[in-house]
Amino acid sequence: MDNNNNTSIATLGNGCFWCTEAIFQNLEGVIKVVSGYSGGQVENPTYKQVCTGTTGHAECLEITYDTSKISFEELLEVFWKTHDPTTLNRQGNDIGTQYRSVIFYQNPEQKEIAQKYIHQLTKNKTFSSPIVTTLEPFVKFYPAEDYHQNYFNENSEQSYCHYVVWPKVEKFEKMFSGKLKKKAS
Repeated sequence: MDNNNNTSIATLGNGCFWCTEAIFQNLEGVIKVVSGYSGGQVENPTYKQVCTGTTGHAECLEITYDTSKISFEELLEVFWKTHDPTTLNRQGNDIGTQYRSVIFYQNPEQKEIAQKYIHQLTKNKTFSSPIVTTLEPFVKFYPAEDYHQNYFNENSEQSYCHYVVWPKVEKFEKMFSGKLKKKAS
């Protein structure tokens, strides 16, 4: 939290941060998105270290948002609908504990909201397989190296962005068209 009473932070891991950063940046009410690492035992990990899968960290996002414009529940709705929370340590071709589906809850309220959401999704049989998303207490967030920040927006012509990230962003924009930031005319 910061001094603004309407500002809060969510720390979410739902696969490669290049893909997920591009999605959350476009949500109305999201102030800032930082790609990074959380949930591990190594201080100040590097991308190379995290990629080994031995640090315990997940690639995740630190999302600063305005609670008067978007709620934690709404962020979780995007979280659930933009990745597969039923695959253990995997999102698409990205495999390893660093790609696990995880919510690093900042406080008991976030934990309770996430637990209720998981319970409701399970009860409604939203997914054909069990949800494996973990709820882990937030301890520390380490920003990823500068070249990972705003990756899709600065590298959209790169083949990974073109073939992997862009289709996810397009799907997200169609699914959440009413929740997108207004583009300047």
